[in-house]
Amino acid sequence: MTLKTKYYLRPTGFVNQELGRTFYKKSEAINFFGNYYLYIELISKVGKKVSRNLLKTKDFLKGFEKNKEVFSLFSELQKKRKTILNNKKFFKNDKKNLIFSILNITPDSFSDGGENNDVQLNCKKSLKMIDDGADFIDVGGESTRPGAIKVDPTDEILRILPTLQSLDHRKINISLDTRNSETMELGIFSGVKVINDVSALTNDKKSINIIKKYNIPVVLMHMPGDPTTMMKKNKYFNITLDVYDYLEKRIRFCESMGIKKENIIIDPGIGFGKDFDQNIILLKNLSIFHTLGCLVMLGVSRKRFISVISKDSEPKDRLGGTIATIIYSLMQGIQVHRVHDVKETKQAIQTFEKLNEN
Repeated sequence: MTLKTKYYLRPTGFVNQELGRTFYKKSEAINFFGNYYLYIELISKVGKKVSRNLLKTKDFLKGFEKNKEVFSLFSELQKKRKTILNNKKFFKNDKKNLIFSILNITPDSFSDGGENNDVQLNCKKSLKMIDDGADFIDVGGESTRPGAIKVDPTDEILRILPTLQSLDHRKINISLDTRNSETMELGIFSGVKVINDVSALTNDKKSINIIKKYNIPVVLMHMPGDPTTMMKKNKYFNITLDVYDYLEKRIRFCESMGIKKENIIIDPGIGFGKDFDQNIILLKNLSIFHTLGCLVMLGVSRKRFISVISKDSEPKDRLGGTIATIIYSLMQGIQVHRVHDVKETKQAIQTFEKLNEN
């Protein structure tokens, strides 16, 4: 039996807009939402054999139309997308980047567990985060750190509901970090506008129907197993391609169930079932995920891989590494950032955009 070849494309060779436009006019660069790249890596996989071919953009553009699958990937990369960024239901004006600010109402989250149990303080903190530049407050009532024990949906709801209602009363955009359909629906009743599911809608079979029923954007994240097992299941053939294939399947499943692609955001799940080396490889290859045709969310805020590099053991001491990784992701076209430190992230993004512009 002849094995089918599967292709992947990864834009690389970032240059600033001034240089990029010069190269673009000569067909020596591609433009992805204002970012310019001089090279395209064409990756092919046949069974367990992977081949990588780094091509100058000009050379790629000469020959890619001969292959329908490669042409489809490139078309997905280039086409205009209707997403949460330009949906007037969420924002009056188009956005280039989004910041989701983390508000964990949990006793055991890795960075801020036990800090956000007072509703009034949660609202005060959220208003400050919005003022600092957050577009959404991402509320969570269950820790999904490695080894975390599953929380009963009733307990999860009791933790988050007062804060959700209070934030909605203040007309704050809310995202809800949950993998339980019951929590999703009550959250939506309480003003939640985006569902962020670390299980990519696999934990609860009813979740897909909730997303469809309320026509609400959803974040699909890659995680092997669940928080109690994921670090034992981090066995991959090729970490980047395996995560890509998983997210591709989840997108197709959602579409088959009637979910609009414009409502899907994907997240490679840094730190979820990945060791240090696997996280680094994924971060170096983020731009490959754009050919899936969805916005990409990145959650690297205060993650453990930073402490392996800098030896800062406490999560709150990892701001510098967080900002460096976000800047690196901006160079790969990532537009959605889930963070703890909003003001610093906003400042970093604004500065990068100013330095990058023509």
